[in-house]
Amino acid sequence: MIDLPTTTSADVARGRRRTLLVPLGSLEQHGAHLPLSTDTVIAEHVARGVAARWASCAVAPAIPIGASGEHAGFAGTLSIGTDVLSRVLVEVVRDADRDYERVVLVNGHGGNGPAIAAAQQVCGYEGRSLEVLHCHFPGADAHAGRTETSLMLHLAPELVRLERAEAGNTAPVGALLPAMRDGGVRAVSPNGVLGDPAGATAQEGERLLRALLDSVTGTAR
Repeated sequence: MIDLPTTTSADVARGRRRTLLVPLGSLEQHGAHLPLSTDTVIAEHVARGVAARWASCAVAPAIPIGASGEHAGFAGTLSIGTDVLSRVLVEVVRDADRDYERVVLVNGHGGNGPAIAAAQQVCGYEGRSLEVLHCHFPGADAHAGRTETSLMLHLAPELVRLERAEAGNTAPVGALLPAMRDGGVRAVSPNGVLGDPAGATAQEGERLLRALLDSVTGTAR
């Protein structure tokens, strides 16, 4: 694995450069107990886990701000929106095309999906490769609940304020979407949590991460 931020151009040139992994996160509220960088932290660790299992990978610095308009109104959230994020992704792929056979986004935030889809359409038209691995965990709650809290307790426990954790709206996310489209997350959850962090453990986070890595790296690359 090549870690781009800590290596040199000469070292990159000497290595086989098959796949560039780009972690894609967000800077958005995750309740009172998880950091704004939660999605980015998870995406970075998944990318490094994938790179450790696949051959000839380089890992780029994370893109830490995504499309998080649904979290507008919560302090600290920053978003560049779908259109700008899509253009950023296209330019990354265009530039990486000189050195890598393919680019794989490791996406930690569901709200980035439309931007990724739009970028893939442009890249496909130009004959470039843009793949995506979404950090989807089977049985996960929607946002800042038990799943993300467990993952962060495993990956970055020093950033978790567990004493502040509290349940939010625990209704199925599908039932909340109409109201969220009109008024964002705040319209359905004043504390920003969609789920319940109760019972979260580092052990569960480790198991969730390992299961995701097993699922996305099960096919030889």
